[in-house]
Amino acid sequence: MEKAAVQTLSSQHTRGLEAARQVAIVVGASLFVALCARITIPLPFTPVPLTVQNFGVLLVGLLLGSKRGFAALVLYLAEGAMGMPVFNPTGVGGMAQLFGATGGFLLAYPFVAWLAGFVMERGRKSFARAAMGGLLGEVVLFVGGLAWLSVLTHSVTQAFRWGLYWFVFAEVIKVMMAAGIAAGWQRRRGDREQAQQ
Repeated sequence: MEKAAVQTLSSQHTRGLEAARQVAIVVGASLFVALCARITIPLPFTPVPLTVQNFGVLLVGLLLGSKRGFAALVLYLAEGAMGMPVFNPTGVGGMAQLFGATGGFLLAYPFVAWLAGFVMERGRKSFARAAMGGLLGEVVLFVGGLAWLSVLTHSVTQAFRWGLYWFVFAEVIKVMMAAGIAAGWQRRRGDREQAQQ
């Protein structure tokens, strides 16, 4: 009887520690994206800045997977909406930033992370799979961002001028970097797990 009670307490303790660890990972990932947002270059010809933020979103999705990646980016948006300085510093911050020129991109972030993570979770965790997840995530990102810019400007042409043409090259680099880091991390993780067996 006592042994069963001890095992139950031990099991509950282990589950509690694991839950706390997962929460810490999600919070840490949201703060990582906030840190990436601080690396921002304003462009004089568009209200959408060049930022490392998208790289952070992709990396979070690829490393944490669909569920935790989605949760981390929902938390990130909640932090920003509450006024925490997590969005890029060139914007107005808070809820107003979610309705500004970059709002469509920001609101797409949870779905970008979810899709990148979902693709990475299926099959062998290779560079090609990570790059595919990243590229599909970027499609979601730009569909959201450009759709919102089209609403704001009443012009698809203007939306593409502000939110796409200047960013394609940089986004390809971000996808490749995120894919390389994620694939390398997964490879090392797999090697460690094999060594422990």
